Amino acid sequence: MAANEMRPGVFMVGARDWNRRLFDALDPLPRGTTYNAYLVKGKEKIALIDTVEPRFTATLDANVSKQTDISKIDYLIMNHAEPDHSGSIPYIMEKSKAVLVATEKGAKLAQIYYNVPEKRIKKVKDGDTLKLGGKTLQFIEAPWLHWPETMFTYLQEDKILFPCDFFGAHSAAGVYDDEVPDLLEMAKGYFGEIMMPFRLMGAKAMEKIAGLEIDMIGPSHGPVHRNPKKILDEYKKWTKGETREKAVLVYVTMWNHTEAMMDLMADTLFAEGIEVKLYNLTTTDLGDLAGDLVDSRAIVLGTPTVMGNMHPLAINAVTLIKALRPPFKYGAFLSSFGWGGGALRQAQDMLTPTGIEMVGAIEVNGPAGKDTNKKIIEIGKALAKKIKG
Repeated sequence: MAANEMRPGVFMVGARDWNRRLFDALDPLPRGTTYNAYLVKGKEKIALIDTVEPRFTATLDANVSKQTDISKIDYLIMNHAEPDHSGSIPYIMEKSKAVLVATEKGAKLAQIYYNVPEKRIKKVKDGDTLKLGGKTLQFIEAPWLHWPETMFTYLQEDKILFPCDFFGAHSAAGVYDDEVPDLLEMAKGYFGEIMMPFRLMGAKAMEKIAGLEIDMIGPSHGPVHRNPKKILDEYKKWTKGETREKAVLVYVTMWNHTEAMMDLMADTLFAEGIEVKLYNLTTTDLGDLAGDLVDSRAIVLGTPTVMGNMHPLAINAVTLIKALRPPFKYGAFLSSFGWGGGALRQAQDMLTPTGIEMVGAIEVNGPAGKDTNKKIIEIGKALAKKIKG
């Protein structure tokens, strides 16, 4: 990422990772990602907002050096302690006399993760400011977005918000939002994977920043939003848990019996005017699935029984869905078994704590017959009625 001037004295100095294909050993990255860092040059002081993953420290050095000598950095702002944003902190601290700026919880993590001496840490609270000379940084505590120490940094004079992971997207392509046509869909998947479990805290953060004039948003991953209203409007919906007349159907099949049942369920919901997203877990991109969970009102799970339990892919999916805490309210379950059942029992055990209303469940021996298909249609119509209600 060549050093890019967003506003006079404000530069993008992060790195692009075109080749990364997996994040947190879980989330697919079909388009790579970026590790965004921003240099702010005031008349008196210089601040670096976030760093990059350690593998790209040399890139950060090169980009910063196009604008100033690293030794001249006065403040290093740590919005979030995770290594993809803060992994190059030791290098910057070694090459400069910079003071690390973080929340109180952030200060502790900086000492644990990056061995930053306490005497070189400046702790800030909600609303504190830091003057650089013609440029003022305001700090906004945003806990659990998505770690407890997270904060946002707002550049008052230029009206730029630097919210770290909030408003982000995984894409190595594009510098600005209008250069990536499907950015909002990518941001939705990112929200589902990272922020959806913390959407209540996200809603509080949205309230905190509601009074700010925001002309630009510089997240830690993906393009900069120079048309911030688009992403702000979507985040208002997502953090409130607003859903649509939509159902996500997730399944795995071994001899196509479960798949046939899920196809019939999908056709029934379609006929009732419900938006349907159907995912076969053997080929599913978890980012796409997470994105569709963000605004779905119902989920249908399909799985065969394997050795008295749900198929392992279905177990993994339910575990992930429970962790992501999507806002859906209704559910249904379809299962086929050979010589013995058990998937339904396990599904009930796993899904009951989520609080969703199970509209119907079927566990059938072998392929579905006429009576079972009739029951699937009945459950589908009942589910559609709930979704529309």
